[in-house]
Amino acid sequence: MPDYMRRRSPEDAGIGDTVEQFIHDVHIVLTGMAGELPAPVAARLLGDVTVEASNLTLAVIDADERHTDVELLGYLSAFGPRFDTQLGWASPSDMRAANLATDKRFWLGRPSEMFDLIVSGDARNRTAHSWTYYERAMRLAHMVCALDARPSDDELRAVDAFRGMLVATMTGHGVNRPGSAGVAASRLGPSAPDSSATAVATLGVAADLAPVVLAPPENLEDLLAELDKLIGLAGVKAEVRLVTNLLQVQKLRVERKLPVVDGSRHLIFTGNPGTGKTTVARLLARIYRTLGVVDKGHLVETDRAGLVAGFVGQTAIKVTEVFNQAMGGVLLIDEAYALARGGERDFGREAIDTIVKLIEDRRDALVVIAAGYPVEMAEFVDTNPGLRSRFPKTIHFNDYADEELVDIFTGQCEKARYQPTDQARAAVTRWFQAQPRTKGFGNGRLARNMFEATIANQATRLMSGRAKDAQPLTDQELLCLEEADIPALDASLLVVAVEGS
Repeated sequence: MPDYMRRRSPEDAGIGDTVEQFIHDVHIVLTGMAGELPAPVAARLLGDVTVEASNLTLAVIDADERHTDVELLGYLSAFGPRFDTQLGWASPSDMRAANLATDKRFWLGRPSEMFDLIVSGDARNRTAHSWTYYERAMRLAHMVCALDARPSDDELRAVDAFRGMLVATMTGHGVNRPGSAGVAASRLGPSAPDSSATAVATLGVAADLAPVVLAPPENLEDLLAELDKLIGLAGVKAEVRLVTNLLQVQKLRVERKLPVVDGSRHLIFTGNPGTGKTTVARLLARIYRTLGVVDKGHLVETDRAGLVAGFVGQTAIKVTEVFNQAMGGVLLIDEAYALARGGERDFGREAIDTIVKLIEDRRDALVVIAAGYPVEMAEFVDTNPGLRSRFPKTIHFNDYADEELVDIFTGQCEKARYQPTDQARAAVTRWFQAQPRTKGFGNGRLARNMFEATIANQATRLMSGRAKDAQPLTDQELLCLEEADIPALDASLLVVAVEGS
């Protein structure tokens, strides 16, 4: 009896079903295109799709170069019966000895001939068959990751890079990417108002209890498209997608009643103000709801003032009330390090102790994100032995580059239909380049303040010395921003250095 049949497991059955779905659906796509294909290619479609699925599976297995027994047994179970070779009688040791998975990871780095063929057909015929390939391929890739109880970060990152390559290929051919429907390009930067029709309610700092308005869970690809369209934040986006991929893999294991390695989902966000922490936290809350991590997916924002009371015994009550608001969603604690700044008798320490206890008691009911400056947050997690284990992952938000700040400014202009001249754009660039990058640098908030100051300057220019009986201003005059409207290089634009955006 073949080894893959002797040791068939729920993991093997899961990948077998997913391989079957990939082959079936992609074969249907190619069959529909058969009239466009050379006859020899059309004749061997089923075999080629099977090889495509095999290549993808081996590539993900090889992504971290571990080639575990459970991964190889899953491959043998799914493909042993499909190939008329000795593969059906092989074992993991045989596969390793024959180097069948070695160096296959490079297959993930560029579009296969089959995917390129499908995308080219979509571009010619204005169809969207490449989305079918994308969905089936991503599910298969995640199912391969789910063979191991805990997939490696290298494997998850390779799958994310594969996803990015597929999306970039579709975009390059002018084909609507998955998740592009209904997602407007966001050039506004972080903290721009969320215009999604399915956006959930957000409660402010120390808000009164209010009903959370629930919308239906959103499509994950729409949320990832929204993430991709944020300006900058390349490292943050990669970490969010890593978390998302891991959650998808864990969800697949739960669906197949397989054990899942338990791990904390709470996060620390570090970075200067205005770097997008609140925007990403809100998006993560929606992703968590879509993946079933939380029930509601709303975001509750708070800080020291919303957690610490001035009397003995009141702080624990106040913290508990905030946690009650956040149940089923995400709690974002801005400037969390401020809780540890008051000394031994300060009630902030009581707040930290209560937070640690509630996180443990309600670990399946909400996600907590603590945000602040990098050094201060490192000190914060050392104030209580339970914090470091409950916040094992830190995501750092870098300051925006000058060109990214200009993009945020330009996005504000586009939203309000203002049209800066080339000279005005150059002046904006020079202004950002002249600003010192000290601690507390305002980032996206600074760009928005720049926009508001520019609009005020334009209004002053347009109305200065204007006679009452002058001709009405034209639309072009009202919407044009000139170099003279841009603040001087030494102009100080007030940015309140608080966390959370």
